[in-house]
Order: sequence, then C-alpha cells, then structure tokens
Amino acid sequence: MTTFDAAPQPYELFAIRYAARPGLRAQAFIDVDPRKPVDPHDTPLPMNYYVWLARNAERTFVIDMGFCHATAAQRGRKLDRTPAEGLALLGVDAAAVQDVVVTHMHYDHVGTYDDFPAARFHLQDAEMAFATGRNMQHWYLNLGYEVEDVAGMVRLVYQNRVRFHDGDAELAPGLSVHRLGGHTDGTQCVRVWTRRGWVVLASDSAHYYEHFHDSRLFIGTFNAGAAIQAYRRLRELAGGSLRHIVPGHDPMVMERYPAAAGLEGIAVRLDAEPSA
Repeated sequence: MTTFDAAPQPYELFAIRYAARPGLRAQAFIDVDPRKPVDPHDTPLPMNYYVWLARNAERTFVIDMGFCHATAAQRGRKLDRTPAEGLALLGVDAAAVQDVVVTHMHYDHVGTYDDFPAARFHLQDAEMAFATGRNMQHWYLNLGYEVEDVAGMVRLVYQNRVRFHDGDAELAPGLSVHRLGGHTDGTQCVRVWTRRGWVVLASDSAHYYEHFHDSRLFIGTFNAGAAIQAYRRLRELAGGSLRHIVPGHDPMVMERYPAAAGLEGIAVRLDAEPSA
C-alpha cells in the first residue's frame, strides 16, 4: 500500500443522485432474517443511484460514473441527469477530471467513462479479471455488467489510462481504496478524510444501511462469505462508527445528510454530520 508523508487535507465529500427506481425488498435481500418474525420481501424498497465527489484545494476525485441514456432505456431506468451534469452543478467539469475511482464495473458504476476523457481510472486487478473471465458465462454473475462497458474499460487499459490496484492503496493523502470483494470479486470501497474524520463510501459492498447494520446479503452477491466479512472491514475503516459508513444505493442517504447549497434532492454533504 502506497503511503504519503504529508498530513491529509480534509476533503469535501458529496453524494450526487442521478437516477432512482422503485423496487421491492425481494430485489435487495437474498436472505430471510431469522431474528425477525416476518421478513416482508413483497414491500416496496426504492433504490437511488449515486456517484460521489471528493475534493479539496489540491485534488479532485470522482467515485464511479453511473450509467448513460442508452443503458437507462435498455434497462428501464429513469435517468434524472447524467453524472457529468450532476458534477457540473457542483462546479466540476467531467472533461477535466484527472482521477476516477471505479468501485466495480457494473453498468451503474462505469457506464459514462467517455465523459471523462482526461481521467485515469483506478480499478482493482481482481475486478478486471472477474469481469473478463469464466464467471461471465453465467447470467446470474454477468447480469450487472454491460459488455460494451467492459470492452470500453479494456480499451482504456490499452491506452494506459487504467491504474490497477491489488488490495489497499492510498491514492493521495486522505483518500484510499480497499478491495472487499463479495458483491463482485473486485468490489472496492473508498475511505476519505473529511472535517468529521474518516468517511467510508461502501458503494455496493453495502447497498442499504440494513445490509451492514444487520449483516444481510444483497441478492446480487458473488461470494456470500466475503460479503459478510466486508461489513466488518467497513467498520474497521470507519473507526468502528456506523455513522461514518455510507451505503451505495439507499435513499435514506438523501434524508440523513444536509443538501449541498441549492441542490436539494440532488446532492448531499457527506462531510457533515448525519441526522441519524
């Protein structure tokens, strides 16, 4: 793991909602919790789609890139704005961004790489191997991937624009990536130093608060054991504080954190204390 001598400068940290869809609990939990008398899998559970922005006076990092209009139409999703448009509302020009962290290569995390022509993309070795290997012969495992997105990332490798990581890596003072696996073999989270301390962006290692609060499994899980162990690692990276872990798709993120100035319903400040 690369380390830096400089003391970390706090980052501003934002979650930007670019799309949403209705859903059911049956689409979010593979297991039934035996500690509860009823697990109502048929009740509604909406899903938000986010990208994240970490920036300070020295550096800007975008975490994930969402999906595009074509994929939204193909998969029946409603795209409220492109990730690039969401970033622009915060004063960030996607075309000028130098560093993008790809938590994993599912369609809703990697689908607009063309909007970041100056960026290098930070990815786990295991994720590229997983997305291009034998497991993609099975629909259950390939369902979350778009083959053109995967092929696009392979082309970026040949352009020397992908920075591969094997496990933990510090990308800059106060910002690091950590391979967790579970959801996909190469899923990684991002830890960011902010004014309220370390904040961990779980991405899809925990889609909803309930996943890491109650050790529940998401229906799209490659390795159940690794997914459950990932919750422990998230807690460790957050210094034991559940309030410093941000799930990847939970609409409650928009309720628990204050809105960025003038962007109610679009972006929230994750570097501010949550309400719960």
